[in-house]
Amino acid sequence: MRTRTYARSIAVTSAALVALTACGGGGDDGGSDSGGDASGGGEKQVNVYGTDGNTGSPLGEDFEEQGALAGMKGTLPLTELAGDFTDRLLTVDPNLGNTFNYAGETYDAVVLTALAAQLAGTNDANVFKAYVNGVTTGGEKCDSFQACLDIVNAGGNPDYDGVSGPLAFVDAGEPAAASFGIQQFGDDNAIDDSATRYVLAGDEANATTDEGPAPAPAGTTGEQLVIGTLLPLTGDLAFLGPPEVAGAKLAVQEINEAGGVLGQEVRLEEGDSGDATTDTATQTVDRLLQAGVNAIVGAASSTVSLNVIDRITAAGVMQISPANTSDQFTDYADNGLYFRTAPPDVLQARALADLIAEDGNNTVGILARNDAYGTGLAENTRQNLLSGGLSEDQVVSIIYDPNAANFDSEVQQMVDLNPDGIVVIGFEESSRIIQGLNENGIGPQR
Repeated sequence: MRTRTYARSIAVTSAALVALTACGGGGDDGGSDSGGDASGGGEKQVNVYGTDGNTGSPLGEDFEEQGALAGMKGTLPLTELAGDFTDRLLTVDPNLGNTFNYAGETYDAVVLTALAAQLAGTNDANVFKAYVNGVTTGGEKCDSFQACLDIVNAGGNPDYDGVSGPLAFVDAGEPAAASFGIQQFGDDNAIDDSATRYVLAGDEANATTDEGPAPAPAGTTGEQLVIGTLLPLTGDLAFLGPPEVAGAKLAVQEINEAGGVLGQEVRLEEGDSGDATTDTATQTVDRLLQAGVNAIVGAASSTVSLNVIDRITAAGVMQISPANTSDQFTDYADNGLYFRTAPPDVLQARALADLIAEDGNNTVGILARNDAYGTGLAENTRQNLLSGGLSEDQVVSIIYDPNAANFDSEVQQMVDLNPDGIVVIGFEESSRIIQGLNENGIGPQR
């Protein structure tokens, strides 16, 4: 088993926060005057942070005024994808542009499923689920389905290092360590790729030591593996749909080019997850189950997955999400059938808290949507900030209804708080919240 440790890139310590107190909420140069009225002409530049669903260029499409998002930063699970991988994605969907969010995690979810089924010698998820964690740790390293399959066919034990990172699952079926991107918006309200940097959180040494049962004999054949997708083609995470779908399609294509699984080509059944305001996911899951899928890749939204996980696992089908981050899944009663290639929020919260501390924020307001993702990440971030030296009254969390007609009350609470930094944990509704912050002089607008 690999034992490389991923240290937190920035130590959030009380001493560091005290040293940075004089900086208040820094602007681009890391410091600014912390005095003045927040609504009185921008005397204090507030640092604004996003996460996941609002850290991407699609958010900027909702803003016409130059510099409306300039300097806003955010964290999201993100690996520095190799150019050849993004080139391959673009052959699947030339319209992706430069948006590849969770494409690597989706690709890896499909490859892990395929390798587990081949090792088990069956497409029965209740059998091959026992092999999934072991594919990510111990054994001989490999970084493609073909390379891993060669190891399997030679009677060996593959240790898949995916395009999204080393994976290295813990017993709960999720990464022990992960890469996070820190991205920043430029004056054109789009992500400035030149400013993107990567940090690592977690410890790969925490990965499982259980490599699973003995594999089936090399070259075992069997019934066709059918993988369904439950990805956001509509709803408030629809911008994540195209790269995730491309990742799934590319993985199936390359698996089949390598000879498939159990002697047959893998079949892909696609489906829309919608969002938590509709029953699209339930309808899609029912259709996928009727189509005989053995595993479902998705959903992207943690809340959507919580709505359908019992339906999927009760049918004896494996669910593996490329984007769920809620901590609720770590101990969920899923009969061992739920996995995820995205890291839990407990890891992202460390990266986010480090970023907030690095910028010298001495008071922080957190605006989070009221769902499994929003409340979980907000609380984990808050706890990391408190552990780093901030006091209870220096970190204020406000939970909002993402379906509310407006967010005037929440914005006003931030105006009254007048913090150095504001974290917005949301999806498409984030643009209205940030617009409100800008109108009140405490947004990212420069």
